Amino acid sequence: MYRSFSVARLPRIEFGEGALERVAGLAKGFGERVLLVTGARSFMEGPHWPRLRAALEDQGLQWRHLAVAGEPSPELVDAAVSRFREADIQVVIGVGGGSALDAAKAVAGLLRAGHSVMDYLEGVGPELPYEGPSVPFLAVPTTAGTGSEATKNAVLSRRGPDGFKKSFRHEQLVAQYAVVDPQLLTTCPRPVLAANGMDALTQLLESYVSTRASPFTDALNLAALADVREALLPLYHGGARSPTARSRMAWAALISGVTLAQTGLGAVHGIAAPLGAFFPIPHGVACGALVAAATAVNVEALQTRAPQSPALTRYARASEVLHERHFRSRDEALQRLIARLESWTRALELPRLADLGVRSTDLDHIVAHSRGNSMRTNPVELTDAEIRAILERSL
Repeated sequence: MYRSFSVARLPRIEFGEGALERVAGLAKGFGERVLLVTGARSFMEGPHWPRLRAALEDQGLQWRHLAVAGEPSPELVDAAVSRFREADIQVVIGVGGGSALDAAKAVAGLLRAGHSVMDYLEGVGPELPYEGPSVPFLAVPTTAGTGSEATKNAVLSRRGPDGFKKSFRHEQLVAQYAVVDPQLLTTCPRPVLAANGMDALTQLLESYVSTRASPFTDALNLAALADVREALLPLYHGGARSPTARSRMAWAALISGVTLAQTGLGAVHGIAAPLGAFFPIPHGVACGALVAAATAVNVEALQTRAPQSPALTRYARASEVLHERHFRSRDEALQRLIARLESWTRALELPRLADLGVRSTDLDHIVAHSRGNSMRTNPVELTDAEIRAILERSL
């Protein structure tokens, strides 16, 4: 018998090569005044912008543009809302990686609300209840990893020793449409493909072993893990030219967003949040640096304190999917899972934490800020010593 579960709101999904051509027509359904939010340069200077611009012009849409350099801060969001509040924006289109999509999502949610995003940001402000309304939002990812196109949270960061990385989160922020065009990956740099691919893999794995996993998310996660197995390394080693590789990774990334929105995540994301706040470490790079060690420590903690936990069987099943084979024992499957995660991190040339400026003297500060929402759905409650062990193994 299945236990009770619910499925949170999702966007309508438009998926496939050439899906970018549908964006202008979809936006026109909400109005003619558009705020286009992109990254700093890559999309606007690349080959895909002329296609979108021509489509916007053909639909008679008027647009203003917001460029987002790096991970969005609360100050960037508030400044954008102040700048565009009187423009009577009728629809927001976010085109880019997770940073551009999160910024667009937050701005869309605040253009009509009349508050600073700090009023709603979890854990750092008064956490007022968000009542909306949000301006309709269309999400168009140009990378394969964050899954932001499918979630209700906009992740915002303030960098520095006292920094934070927190979410503005509400179902009204979910995109009306997630338009996923794998062709956009053809211009994605290889290091970004690597980091975002490990982010997607981590999200699929963490949501599969989450304490809130359900039959709905199980089916999606296992199928998407097989897509990662087949597509991640080929995509990194030149497969962006292959429609099959980029389609499978774009789909896996989308599914990782769908499932994390239902289940929450785990230790990797719990630790990646303060890492991204205290150091200039891109989120996907942090995931790649942490996922093998976090999986190993989770497995050890489960074997010691909860040997009957279904999460151990789930980790073993994920290992079989990622290896496309059956193992003689659960222990062998678990060992091979950790080894595979380590080997993929090396094959994707992702740095270790020490290469990114993290020192052993920083670990206590990171541990002290690692117990955000993601840790609540980790399959086992980790001690501070175990969280520190993850960081030490990742240095």
